[in-house]
Amino acid sequence: MGAGQGADQAFLNFLDDKDMSRICPHCNYARQADDKAPDWQCPACEKAYDKAGSALPPEGLRQLGSAVQAERRGFGPWLLVLLAFAAAFWLGRPLLQQAAVAGDGAAASPPEVRLYATEWCGYCKLTRQFFAANGIQYVEYDIEKSSDALREHRKLGGNGVPLIVVGDEVVKGWNEVALRRLLQPWLRG
Repeated sequence: MGAGQGADQAFLNFLDDKDMSRICPHCNYARQADDKAPDWQCPACEKAYDKAGSALPPEGLRQLGSAVQAERRGFGPWLLVLLAFAAAFWLGRPLLQQAAVAGDGAAASPPEVRLYATEWCGYCKLTRQFFAANGIQYVEYDIEKSSDALREHRKLGGNGVPLIVVGDEVVKGWNEVALRRLLQPWLRG
C-alpha cells in the first residue's frame, strides 16, 4: 500500500469517527457538513439512516432515489386532471347547449313575441333594448295610438305597460328573469 492510499484510508477513518460521511441507504444522499438535520436523519429524504441499529433491508427491498420521489407526488397530478376536466366541461358547455337546441324540433323556431307599450314608458324602453341586445324579433303595439292594441292589452289582463306575450305566456311589467327563462334558447351570448 502506497503513501497516498494510507492517507486516504486515514481520512475515511476520520470521517467515520465524525459520522459526517453518512450516505443515505434510501436516496443515496451524501451528508454534508453544514446539513441541519439531526445526525440520525437524512437531510434529503428525512428518513432515519438505520432504525435502532438494525441491519439494512435486503437489496431488493430498498427504495433508492426516484422511488422516494414517486412517493411524494401526493394529490397534485389528480388535481391537474380534475382541473382539465372542469375546463373541458366549462368550455364545451356552449356546444352542448347548441346541440340541445338543434336537436329539439319544437324549439327550432322562436315563439311569436308581442310587446304592448307606450312611447314614454321607461320600462318599455328597457324591454326594447333587451330584445335588440339579444337579437329577439318582436312586434310592438302602442296602446295609446291603437284602440285595437288597447283592447287586446285589456283582454290579456294588462293594467300597465309593458305587457309582453311570448308564445302563450304573458309577462306583466319589466321582468328580465322571466324573459330570459322564456327566451333562453334564442338569446345571444
